[in-house]
Amino acid sequence: QESRGLGDVYKRQVSTQSTGSQKVFFWKRRKMINFVLLVSRQGKTRLTKWYQPYAPKEKNKIIREITSLVLNRAPRLCNFLEWKKYKIVYRRYASLYFIVGIENEDNELIMLEAIHHYVEILDRYFGNVCELDLIFNFHKAYYILDEVVMAGELQETSKKTILRVMSQQDALQDAPNEQKRDL
Repeated sequence: QESRGLGDVYKRQVSTQSTGSQKVFFWKRRKMINFVLLVSRQGKTRLTKWYQPYAPKEKNKIIREITSLVLNRAPRLCNFLEWKKYKIVYRRYASLYFIVGIENEDNELIMLEAIHHYVEILDRYFGNVCELDLIFNFHKAYYILDEVVMAGELQETSKKTILRVMSQQDALQDAPNEQKRDL
């Protein structure tokens, strides 16, 4: 039998036939996505989202190393590379690189689809998204990312649902402004 413990810890009790005693095993659930980076072709970081705790110096080092690796790769090479204990999956759209760091055991093709899914949602929301949309509306890009990925795992796959939630969020933001005008 398997029961969920606190947070990301799972507990499994196993009975042994020979001694009749019970052993309890604990293991930590791993995250699929460890971090998401959006980087311009010039190497400027436009968005970062971390799903594992890292020290600020370590974050900067990760960004610097991965950015140089991805930007220096030839366009005809595959979009996966192994870096330390992670697999880096990236895709270039216009002038932005969408980079995801996943565990070595995870599926790269699913991550490419997740990146494409996120870009399609951004494109529908902003109407032909560009780098400037993400610079000036970074909070909305984060909000959309939070709708797609939660705690390092893919959460929502329906574009219509995410766009509906975004329009509701926009309506909530616009409502106080309309009330101020009425006063």
